Order: sequence, then structure tokens, then C-alpha cells
Amino acid sequence: MFDLNNLLRENIKKLVPYSSARDEFKGEAKIFLDANENSYGSPLIKWYNRYPDPLQIKVKEKLQQIKGLPVENMFIGNGSDECIDILYRALCNPGKDNVIICPPTYGMYEVSANINDVEVRKARLLDNFQLDLVHLETLVDANTKIIWLCSPNNPTGNSLDREDVEIVLNNFPGLVVIDEAYINFSRYRSFVQELSEYPNLLVMQTLSKAWGLAALRVGMAFASQEIIEVMNKIKPPYNINQASQELVLKALDEVEQVNEMIRTIVQQREAVVAKLGQLPIVQKIYPSDANFILVKVNDAKGTYNFLLEEGIVVRDRSKVELCEGCLRITIGTEEENAALLERLREINN
Repeated sequence: MFDLNNLLRENIKKLVPYSSARDEFKGEAKIFLDANENSYGSPLIKWYNRYPDPLQIKVKEKLQQIKGLPVENMFIGNGSDECIDILYRALCNPGKDNVIICPPTYGMYEVSANINDVEVRKARLLDNFQLDLVHLETLVDANTKIIWLCSPNNPTGNSLDREDVEIVLNNFPGLVVIDEAYINFSRYRSFVQELSEYPNLLVMQTLSKAWGLAALRVGMAFASQEIIEVMNKIKPPYNINQASQELVLKALDEVEQVNEMIRTIVQQREAVVAKLGQLPIVQKIYPSDANFILVKVNDAKGTYNFLLEEGIVVRDRSKVELCEGCLRITIGTEEENAALLERLREINN
């Protein structure tokens, strides 16, 4: 059975979080003399001399309308990477506990584990990029705190089999994190709606991909209220700046525009796949539910360098396990995609 108290580090259980001026005062006031801010403003047209809302309540209320989840089940992070780091610091005792990742997958799970001195155990995906449940089960022991799952997966682009994920959720007493950074491009439904069924589930999403706000660094975690409370206790007091909060609020009003961009990207993805499949240089195109495709080519390094010389940057994944000979190609605009395909055709001339 999942028991968050059994997973938490002892120092986190005892932690008294930093109490900022904006935490202690709630409501409206005319004069703020509590936070040692510069009351004369800032050298910008819009003043940014006041500290932002430490819990981003207005952003969460807007997300509530979109996600259908209570504010209490949301955490806003400085990118998903902050969410990842906070979970390590909350649950994993350095030099003692371990986590499981399923490579090939997003690299920050392992990097953040190494920073926090947490052992990483690897249950490599099967050749079809699905979970190896048998191997995964053998890696779990009493000190396994987190299993990281990325779906749709990066860099492979595929969604994990839902029944396999549910098996993990039903049988692992630790925290299962499903990273859904690319879920908006997928035909499969999010696990966000399953939070009430699985107390050990945390779903990460981001505004960097479908919402096009990568420069703002805003990630989201959805989980039970008790997990969110722990994350809020650990995070820096003002982890999301005021400018980002304001811009996110404006963006969240444009749901239909974002949906149209998603439809266009998916259409372009299918068009690029069809045309890539006609090129002799291409050996295999893996199915994708993301805004990128993984493509196996004859000479990955040579092709990467050729495109680079032509001013086109893709991602060389040829040294990643199970992705030998592969390039990861983000779906661009119609013009960008046409330029990519034109350059790739030249390799065969």
C-alpha cells in the first residue's frame, strides 16, 4: 500500500518551510512595508518591484478551468526539471535510496538523481519501446522510492501501453511519475484524470511544448493534495517570477489558438513522415505521438553534420541505447519542414 509518510525523508518530515512576507499576508492592502522591496519602483515601464505570488494561485485557478482539477492538486515549477529535483529531495535519502528509469528516456531523471546522490536502476525498454515489466519488477526493493515513466516517451516518441502503466501503479508502493510533456500531441488521454484512483501517481506536464512557452520555464505537477503540500514546502519561496505568471495567464486564455497549433503540428508530422519514407537514406521512421519523430538513417552522424552545415539543427541520438543510427527531428513550420526535406534529398544525389 502507498503511504507517503513512509517514503518521505526524515528531515523533510521535520522541515519547517521558509515563511515569506507574501506567505504571511493574504489579501489586499494599500501600503506594503513588509518585504523590504523597493517602494520607488523599477526601471521598467511596468513595475516589477513587488514579489510575485509564491503559490501562483491565479495561474492555478486558470489551469483548473482547463484541467478540471482542484488548485490543491497542482504544483507549478520552474520548468519540469524543478519538479523532478524536488521529488528527489523529498523522497530519496542520498547514498541509500534508488529510483528506476526506463531508457531510452528523458535524461534529467538520471542527471538529477546523480546530483542528489541517488542510485539509478535501469529497466531498458523492449525493442518496441514498451515497458519490460518483468525486468522492472526485479529491480524494485525496499529502498526504491520512484519509478519514472515518460509517455509519450522522449526520444522515441511513442506512448507507453496504458495497461502496462496501470500494472506498475497497482503493484508498486512507491511514487510513480508519468511525464506527459508531449501529451497534447497524442491520441491517448492523460493520466491526470486517474489521480483519484492512484494515490501513488504524480503526472508532470509542461507549457514548453504545445503551449509554446519554453522560454518562460513553467512546468506542472498534478498529484494528491498531500504530495503537493510536500512539494510546496520544499520549493524556493518565489520560484515562478511575476513576468512569467502574467504571460502564462494571457496564454491560458488562448486555448483554441493552441489547439489549432496542435492540429497543424500533427498534420505536419504526418506529412513529414510520409515524405521521409520516400527517401533512400531513411531506414525506419518510428511511430510518434509527440511533436518530433525518431528516424533511423544510413549515416546518422554524417547526416547530422551535413544538415548543420546547411543551417538546420536536429538532434543526433545515435549513441543512445536502442536509438543507434537515429536522428530526432522536431516538427517545424511547413517552410522549415520543406527546407529539411529538400536538404535530405540532396544527400541521395
